[in-house]
Amino acid sequence: MATGLTGYRRPDGKVGIRNHVVILAVDDLSNTAVEGIGRLVPGTLAIPHAYGRLQFGEDLELTFRTLIGTGANPNVAAVVVVGIEPSWTDRVADGIAVTGKPVVRLSIERYGDINTIAAGAREAARLLQDASEIQRVPVERHEVMLSIKCGESDTTSGLGSCPTTAQAVDRMVEANGTVLFGETTELTGGEHLIAARCVDDKVRDKFQGFYDNYIEMVVAQGVDLLGSQPTQGNIRGGLSTIEEKAMGNIAKTGTKPVVDALEPAEAPTRQGLNFMDTSSAAAECITLMAAAGAVIHIFPTGQGNVIGNPIEPVIKLTANPLTAATMGEHIDLDVSGLLTQEYTLAEAGDRLMEVVDRTINGRLTCAEAIGHQEYVITKLYRSA
Repeated sequence: MATGLTGYRRPDGKVGIRNHVVILAVDDLSNTAVEGIGRLVPGTLAIPHAYGRLQFGEDLELTFRTLIGTGANPNVAAVVVVGIEPSWTDRVADGIAVTGKPVVRLSIERYGDINTIAAGAREAARLLQDASEIQRVPVERHEVMLSIKCGESDTTSGLGSCPTTAQAVDRMVEANGTVLFGETTELTGGEHLIAARCVDDKVRDKFQGFYDNYIEMVVAQGVDLLGSQPTQGNIRGGLSTIEEKAMGNIAKTGTKPVVDALEPAEAPTRQGLNFMDTSSAAAECITLMAAAGAVIHIFPTGQGNVIGNPIEPVIKLTANPLTAATMGEHIDLDVSGLLTQEYTLAEAGDRLMEVVDRTINGRLTCAEAIGHQEYVITKLYRSA
């Protein structure tokens, strides 16, 4: 057992490091009621979003998978699910209830917002009081699922913050833990390196299929990635090609084999390093990984990114001294000393693991402390 780590053990045995009572919108029409409940019971976490109506096919299935996964995440103690009509509300609530955690479902049709808000506030207050009595217990490191993504990368990312993240990834995998990485298009030019690390042909074929399909989708729009990849921030930071960006991106994944390739928001079933087919947009990517069950996220940055997530704490680190100096309220760890040879890569990894452990044990990340709660559902195509 990792020394001194504590968390919240849920009824299904999974471990969280936060203890949220979530008010979850099924669709965009329910956002006002969700936010109304959140205002009346300020200790809860209201999660509105932009989609949910007239989606169909795999696009709709991904939305359901994301919403159910959000409520099922081990960082969530209980959920009030609010939808405009009962059938979709029941589908989301039933999916979350499989975990054994308390779930309340409310539909606005034939009740209206005011009655729904009143009923939801009463239920949320009760759930919040019950959740406040859940105690932290000793947990093992491998029970804490980690996800990683980088953003606003520059020349210091591939040299410093991403290799430091790799130290944490390898250590988590060596402890028999589970780690998620993604950003499908940002592997361009280095995708063969990830394919070569897949544990077998089946996983390799799945990974390659995800990558090829994503690139085909981009090309089918009559464009290439130039202009969006690298981003203007990447270019300002000294990256000139998507291949340069990909090498830094891959540097953070460590050295371990890739044990599986997952659909967006798909919960992993294999311990180890898992690839997930995701957008490279920060809020979308982390939302999908949290929906898959990740409870803590490491986010290396160069130029500086402000990303947070409502249910999965985001630890941000940089090796760029200018970013650390000018955006300190967003940076949990400055590893610029690695580039000036003040300490070794292994020692930078030690510093990161200390921050990870303190976050597991309850210390708020910078994003949590200043209220960054970016939650963005990935939409695959137009609604009907």
